[in-house]
Amino acid sequence: MKMNYCVVGTNDMAAANTFYGALFAQSGLQSMSPSDRMTYWLGEDFAFATATPFDTNPATNGNGTMVGFCVGPEAEVKRLHALAVELGGSCEGAPGQRGPKFSAYIRDLDGNKLCFSD
Repeated sequence: MKMNYCVVGTNDMAAANTFYGALFAQSGLQSMSPSDRMTYWLGEDFAFATATPFDTNPATNGNGTMVGFCVGPEAEVKRLHALAVELGGSCEGAPGQRGPKFSAYIRDLDGNKLCFSD
């Protein structure tokens, strides 16, 4: 079994597209928007999306919910963490060794928690 895709909610699709578009700019992922309420970033065996909730209620982030991205070497972990903060995200854990992984944590503009690791 493998994960099919991951979606995080947003209350501002334009801001989310700017944030994730810049964050994923060097990743080789392709962006597509099948509707005005959802944008995907797609790669081989990879799909990540932002969406405004279908039920029209405000998007919220889950306590304990986190999306992890394996991004490569430590330098890329550090670069993405710094870029996410520069784009308006907030630091949830500076880059560093945590167990067997070098990782860093941020929250996006809607408070969704992300982890970048080697």
